[in-house]
Amino acid sequence: MPVRVAVNGFGTIGKRVADAVSKQPDMVLVGVAKTRPSFEARIAAERGYPLFVGGDGRVEDFRAAGITVEGTTDEMFKRADVVVDATPDKMGKEQAPRYERAHLKAIYQGGEKPDVAEVSFNALANYPAALGKSRVRVVSCNTTGIARAASVLRARYGVERWEVTLIRRAADPAETRKGPVNGILPTFQIPSHHAPDAQTIFPDLPITTTAVVVPTTLMHLHVNHVRLRRPPASASDVIAAFQETPRFHIFRSWERVEGTPQVLEFARDQLTPRGDMMKNVLWENGVHLDGADLRFFQAIHQESIVVPENIDAIRAMFNLAPDGDSSIAVTDMTLGLRS
Repeated sequence: MPVRVAVNGFGTIGKRVADAVSKQPDMVLVGVAKTRPSFEARIAAERGYPLFVGGDGRVEDFRAAGITVEGTTDEMFKRADVVVDATPDKMGKEQAPRYERAHLKAIYQGGEKPDVAEVSFNALANYPAALGKSRVRVVSCNTTGIARAASVLRARYGVERWEVTLIRRAADPAETRKGPVNGILPTFQIPSHHAPDAQTIFPDLPITTTAVVVPTTLMHLHVNHVRLRRPPASASDVIAAFQETPRFHIFRSWERVEGTPQVLEFARDQLTPRGDMMKNVLWENGVHLDGADLRFFQAIHQESIVVPENIDAIRAMFNLAPDGDSSIAVTDMTLGLRS
């Protein structure tokens, strides 16, 4: 029997997770929820996704807009084994009692505090920790990128010290009420919340993060300085280690990818849904090694990078795959991430 998945929230993350679930051989999408009629609600209906009304929304508002709905989220929950909470930040914890009353397992996103779940999750880093769990939190987009890179560097070389400067996008492309429109905003909290978040995956990771927000919508960019315990022979060895690991894409210098605009143009040319880039993006000429000091840039597509992690979390919670490698192989094949 496939696992029956409900997605509560059909925005930036929810609609991508719903699409991903619909492609899995061991899962079935039983419904998605929106609070108000919108173009996204119409798209859900057009794709044949059972649509339910969440929050304080009203069924009659959807029907007045000509959008078919099947009821409220209470009815959706009765059809499901697990709910992926893709509601706005901080609302997941408010929804948690409803999921528990419905006897649902639940996956939360990185906008929630770690205590909403039994474990914070990244498929490459700690898949076994989520096996059989009832409440799992997929860490944020930036933390997902750090955790993936850490899973490579810790195992291969050991990490003595890691400093990351995160250059953060100000808003997603569809957002119109966030900024800065013309400015660079430092985050004065040091470390930024990303380091403690990464340590929910790797408690002993010696990492410090600082962050600035810049007026772009495309992607985040990480500037990494890692002191390695067992230095590799060359930067080429590090590049090879990333290339051999799922969910990394390395651009060669001759490809003339100067920054995030070309990264997303590449994704569009690959005909990926919505032009998404679900992998960590590194540049061959952006990886530098000086003795034990490794420096590298990586770009993170905030809209899509956590999508495969949500799929792998479902497999872990229902013991559908014995290890991360097995789950990642299926997820990446169905989502077109295999090179």
